[in-house]
Amino acid sequence: MKLTLLDKDGKSADTACPSVYLADTGELVVQGPELVGEDTGQLQNPLPGETAVRISPEVVIRAIEKYQRNGV
Repeated sequence: MKLTLLDKDGKSADTACPSVYLADTGELVVQGPELVGEDTGQLQNPLPGETAVRISPEVVIRAIEKYQRNGV
């Protein structure tokens, strides 16, 4: 799978996260701090191999706007 960076948190270092990528499959991939403990228990019906990460709405919105503009 080839990933193209759409957007990342501007407060993080150049290689840090959270970030949103566009995969060559057309799917979005989100990188961020993994949920743990009680937070994970609030997920509804996670399947084996699934996880959840935290990411600010602003990063997601900018990534979607870039995708809509450029289709990256």
